[in-house]
Order: sequence, then structure tokens, then C-alpha cells
Amino acid sequence: MGNPGTSLPRDASRTICVIGAGLSGLALAIRLQAAGLQTTLIEARGAVGGLLRRIGHPDFAFEEGPALLADPEPLRELWRLSGENGEAALNLVAVDPTCRFLWSDGTSFDAAGDPAELVRQVARLAPADVAAIDEWRLWSDIARKEAWPLLAQGLPQGIAPWGQALAQVRRSRAWQSASGLAAHFFQEPHLRQAVAHGALLAGANPAAASALVLAGQQLAGSGPGYWPIGGMARLAETLAARFTALGGTVRLHDPVARIETLGSRVSEVETLSGWRSHFAAVASTADAVHTYRSLIKDSPRAAQMGARLAARRFAPSALTVHFALAGTWPGIAHQTVLVGPRFDALLADVFEAGVLPRDMLIWLHHPTVTDPALAPPGHSLMRATIPVAHLGKLPIDWDTVGPMVAQRVVAEVGRRLIPDIDDRILARHLTTPRDLALELGLHLGSGWSLEARGLHSWPPRLAHRDARIANLYFAGAATHPGAGVAGVLAGAKACAEHITGDFT
Repeated sequence: MGNPGTSLPRDASRTICVIGAGLSGLALAIRLQAAGLQTTLIEARGAVGGLLRRIGHPDFAFEEGPALLADPEPLRELWRLSGENGEAALNLVAVDPTCRFLWSDGTSFDAAGDPAELVRQVARLAPADVAAIDEWRLWSDIARKEAWPLLAQGLPQGIAPWGQALAQVRRSRAWQSASGLAAHFFQEPHLRQAVAHGALLAGANPAAASALVLAGQQLAGSGPGYWPIGGMARLAETLAARFTALGGTVRLHDPVARIETLGSRVSEVETLSGWRSHFAAVASTADAVHTYRSLIKDSPRAAQMGARLAARRFAPSALTVHFALAGTWPGIAHQTVLVGPRFDALLADVFEAGVLPRDMLIWLHHPTVTDPALAPPGHSLMRATIPVAHLGKLPIDWDTVGPMVAQRVVAEVGRRLIPDIDDRILARHLTTPRDLALELGLHLGSGWSLEARGLHSWPPRLAHRDARIANLYFAGAATHPGAGVAGVLAGAKACAEHITGDFT
């Protein structure tokens, strides 16, 4: 990190500041630097990664972030921008099944990436639904290869692109909800829940969000998921190393305190340490409400946009308890979803009513079954996450309630998978919605930002370029096409295309 003071880059007309070194910020910074725009990446915390973060513990590598990557191609593309092959650097291993579903009534289902195994899984659970698998895989192919790239571009411009977009809406059945799409293909209730569940990974309610929200997630029968050896935080470090190798600059542990504006343009960025620099453009991948309300304080446009964004619907938050265990469990999948007695009603409690249900839907991540070196020999790491209402809907004292809820989560994992779990836990760490709000600056503690509804939030999502402040750009979960790994990587690409189009 540089010394405090004021600096003026050699060619200020081609310098870009990217705020936030999460996955979106890293991908955007690499794209801009590879395009010849001198880019400075500023991160408030002492490490890159954002939500892909490693939590400090002397003996165990607790991490937060996605359990798996659905498609490594967007990451590999970041290396190809400079003519290099990223296979060795990324070190990704295939994981199949991508997810195991366990219901409280004893039903189980493996969301297999291998098409033949998917047929076996469906036949075991619901023989009558096997006939729908080919149609489901055709929809998956259309959604991922045609509808998703179109969605990632944002709002169409012109008559012909709108016609193409509407055709894709029809072909991808985007007018249906994720739950409606699942019901269109499959009759068995558990199978419908497993298919619709993917919407939750983008912070969306399957009953309210368009079926298109599923296109950016791992779809059963569409291949394995991928895990970066060393963990998701290691992936973030690898991306940061790629950025600096291209000549980019990273400033860590130095939060942006102010974005100065001059008329209708951003002119300067100042950090908490006192460091200041002029930039031709600023791209924020930090929380959008925080950016407008706290960083661009004196601009009437910022106050207007901050209020407008804050008035929109935000996705839920989450409570996560990490735990290290003595022993190993090769029979527990890399990713398991423990479904309680309710599904739709529980999600209505979280998304609409804003209450804390007594039953739970638990995402259990078990990375050491794939990557044993993350823990000492003979030990395992697990992470259990439940969706909960955000702080605006559920303004409770999480410092008091959080540990009690965490104990219920651990007890449920023990009851259903590891009977002697209390005797085996060696260390644990808790993250609540309040922690997400305070430590990562997420509005209302929402890990997915604006909620995806309707046609995947067309047009309520934030534009990649501000309509009034000409050189202020945005990427991340609040922009098109939304949250999740695929969403933020696609959004970073779209934002980079805006910036490079304006400056090159």
C-alpha cells in the first residue's frame, strides 16, 4: 500500500479506480488492465475476496463463499485476455454430485452432473418423471447458452434486440417462476423442490423469481461443479496475482472514504488513510447503497439514487456457523441441502413475513471431502448456512439470538448426519446478518443485494453506468444479471465493455 498523499497518474485520461476486491471487482480489474487501462483496485479489508473470505483461525481454514463453481469458463477467459492459459493457476477439480438433497421424511436425491447418473437418481425417486429429463436438459441447454448470455447484457437497445430477447423469453419459459418451471417438468414434489432450489443460490424466492434465475446456477445433468484446490479465498488470491502480473495496483486495508465529483463527473478518490488520486473513471463493486449514500455524499444525484435503491426489495440475509471436527466423513457430500418439513412456507417466512422459522433449510458445505489439506489429517471442516430475513424485515439482536440459532443448526446437522457432533467439534465461528452489514458494508446485511423478481429484475437492477454521473460505473450483485458467481462475473464483463468502449 502506498504512502498517504496525493498522486496524479502519468496518463490520467486512461486511469480507472475499482472499489472493492471481491470476485466482481477482481474480474473487472483484470479485464480493464488487460485492455490497457491503468487500474487501481482498492479494498477496505486486509485481504482480497469480499464474500470469498478466509476467517482467521490458528488451526483451521474457515472460509465463506460459494460451495462450488458452476462453470469455470468465465474464469479461464480472464487469462485468455492476455493470451495465457489459466488451467495450472486455477487448479480446479470436478465435483459430482454437485449437491445432495436430504429431506426430513428420509427422501434423498443427488443432483448429478452426469446425465446417466441423473437418470438413475430420478428413476429411483420418481420413475414417472424419467421421461421429462430430456426436455429438462434441452431447457437447460437453451437457458445457459442462449438466454443467460442475453440476460447478462442488460436491457436490449433497439427493436431487433428486443425481438431476440422476447424470443428467448418464450424459448426459456422465463414468464414462469422457478417453482413453476420445476412443476412444468416434474411431478414428484421432492424433485420439484430440488430443481427450484437453485434460485435460492442467487438470493431469489423460487416462487417469485423468473425461471431465468436458474440459468446462472448449477443445473442437474449439465456437468460437474468445480472446486479450487486451496479454497475460494485461494481463488481470490490467484485472481489478484493475475491482476498485479498485468501491471495493476492493489491497495489493501484502506477503505474508500470519499468519491469526489466535479459537476457531472467523478474526479478524485480519497481513502481513510488520506491517500488521494485523480481518476478518469470510478467503478464501484462495493454495496451500491453504501456507494451512493456514504461515498458520494455531496452529490444530489447520489442522495437521490441512494434513497431510490434503498426503497427497493432486497434479498434475504444468512446465518452461517463454521465448525472443525475430529474425524472424517467420506459419505457426506461436498454440498448437502438439509430440507425441513416445510419448503414454500419456510421461504415465505424468510422472504415475505420476516420471521425466524423454527424449522430450517440448511446448506451444509463439506470442503475437506474434496480438498483434505484444508484441515489437519484426521479432521474435517464444515459450514452450515441458513437463509434468514434481512435486517430490515427482522431487526433482532443478533448478538444474543445468533448463538442460540447456531446451536439449533449444529444440533440439526448432528441429528441427521453426525450423532456425536458436540463431542467432535474443536472450533467454531459464527457469522450473522449483523456481521455482514458491519464487516462487509452490505445494506441490511443482504448477501445477494437486490432481490431477483419478475424477468430477473429487468429493469429494476442498477445500470452498469450511472445515467447522470458520466464516468461512474457499477458491477456486482446489484447490477445485471444479479448475484451468484456466474452473475457477478457476467456483470463484471458487461461493465468492462462499457468502460473500455468509453475510454479506448
